[in-house]
Amino acid sequence: MSKFFINRPIVAVVISIIMVIVGIVSFVDLPVAQYPNIVPPEIAVNATYVGADAISVEQSVATPIEQQMSGVDHMNYMYSLNASNGSMKETINFDINTDPNIDQVLAQLRVSQAQSQLPTSVQNYGITVAKSTASPLMLISLVSPTGQFDSKFLANYAYINLNDAILRVPGIASVTVFGAGQYALRIWVDPNKLAALNITTPEIENAILSQNTVNPAGQVGGEPIPPGQPFTNTVLAQGRLVTEQQFGEIVVRASSDGSFVRVKDLGRVELGAQSYGVSSTVNGKPAALVAIYQLPGSNAVNAAKGVRQLMDRLKDRFPSGLTYSVSLDTTLAVTAGMEEIYKPWLRRCSWSSLSSSFFSRAGARH
Repeated sequence: MSKFFINRPIVAVVISIIMVIVGIVSFVDLPVAQYPNIVPPEIAVNATYVGADAISVEQSVATPIEQQMSGVDHMNYMYSLNASNGSMKETINFDINTDPNIDQVLAQLRVSQAQSQLPTSVQNYGITVAKSTASPLMLISLVSPTGQFDSKFLANYAYINLNDAILRVPGIASVTVFGAGQYALRIWVDPNKLAALNITTPEIENAILSQNTVNPAGQVGGEPIPPGQPFTNTVLAQGRLVTEQQFGEIVVRASSDGSFVRVKDLGRVELGAQSYGVSSTVNGKPAALVAIYQLPGSNAVNAAKGVRQLMDRLKDRFPSGLTYSVSLDTTLAVTAGMEEIYKPWLRRCSWSSLSSSFFSRAGARH
């Protein structure tokens, strides 16, 4: 057989070329992941108790959920993080052989059982149960190099323009924005005025909840109508309050003599941040950090690549004076290892080395 290829070098070269082409195609399409998952699936439960400290959140929110979560099927362990801004994040770690979707359903059922024990404000704010990893996959920084935008603007720009778009990238479970927090209408009341008028903060809260509502007013000229009525008109009533002035006009107390106590009489109303407990800077400049978490069982490299491609498209819409940078990408170590595998193989399989070695061996045998 060896004499056949030695006497016919052209046939040997053609077969070698075909083998190299088949090898390159197979190498490019070779799956990267050939092993089962080694990271157990985790379910994250997020809740917020507005105005509460960390101890209150632990006692009134985290503890009831943990009590109901105990004993859920195939759970390894769980832990909760309670912050002074009223937020609670509980992470439940399940066995590696379980289905993350089933784990999420089981966790959601246990949270539903605990909702009756939670404060009303926590239930109104909402409790989310989602599949997510404990550590972020990527960190993206929105920065204003010139200082044109403050951290409040940057954080809200990320909430409005980046949050939903990133969540639609395959393999992304959740997004958390660290910064000044979302915009909120804040009411700063004067304790001395509250004491003088004998008004408590729950009264102010109830007045805001009752007067900042959507009020449907129905229709005029709707069926059944008398003959000669040609039109039916929908009545548009005032909806939710929007400006600081409108919130300031909310009536907290009405006296029998016709006098009113309004919110603006008890303090000031301003558009500020929902929370001032966290601030972010990059190289001393105001910034907002966008933490991106991977969906359990997904391809981290493809997810990070999708986020980078998305940011390259979205940066064209950024206002002047706003830029971004990737502060953390945990997939760089994986891609670097893959490149180190590709490079030696490509060097060994280069056509020049194959042809020179083949013809040198053929010439030596002749």
